[in-house]
Amino acid sequence: MRLGRIASPDGVAFVTIEDEPDEIIVREIAEHPFGTPTFTGRSWPLADVRLLSPILASKVVCVGKNYADHIAEMGGATGPAPADPVIFLKPNTAICGPNVPIRLPANASPVHFEGELAVVIGRPCKDVSADRAAESILGYTIANDVSARDQQKADGQWTRAKGHDTFCPVGPWIATDIDPADLELRTEVNGEVKQDSRTSLMIHDVGAIVEWISAVMTLLPGDLILTGTPAGVGPIEDGDTVNITISGIGTLSNPVVRKRD
Repeated sequence: MRLGRIASPDGVAFVTIEDEPDEIIVREIAEHPFGTPTFTGRSWPLADVRLLSPILASKVVCVGKNYADHIAEMGGATGPAPADPVIFLKPNTAICGPNVPIRLPANASPVHFEGELAVVIGRPCKDVSADRAAESILGYTIANDVSARDQQKADGQWTRAKGHDTFCPVGPWIATDIDPADLELRTEVNGEVKQDSRTSLMIHDVGAIVEWISAVMTLLPGDLILTGTPAGVGPIEDGDTVNITISGIGTLSNPVVRKRD
């Protein structure tokens, strides 16, 4: 199943995204996408609505240094591969949806893209073991952990550098029936391939990540976990377009604009 959130002529709604013979149709969910959804009976062609970020998260928990090749490309500045997941938070105000411009701060350069698999939590969970993590997961989507490298270096921690509004594009929808163990992750900037990797290369897999985070904090329905980025990160500039594709999910696309003073 594919779950999304849309703005339609009748307002904002959660929907399922379904392939019909001649077009893609979205069917409105009556309340929320958790559990077994019920439907209102209303539907629209996907072309007639606007996709929003597929979920409203109370928090975005991110994993750093989760691909060995990314650690290497950063020149060891972030330290060696960690024995345990390294986590940090992005504010939920950083979330934006597909096709929404990533707004680069006027005083930040360089700003990098980071294509990532994102986990969407489906029910409250605390102290969940790795082997039971899947029971608490609604599905998977795509995220871009946008990062202002100069601010990251200047601050010595990551909150400001990764917390700007629009620095967490998410979408286009949530895939509920995929195995995250070995998915292709591909990022293009203006059509040029920058990242081409697989989730099987994560240092800490999804189960280990959920276990580690849920030992610290309660995860709530809709919370997002960004699982880290592989090698190939690089700068984005005013006028660029970033496309991140993960097999079994789809493509998250966002233009880039520079905010002016």
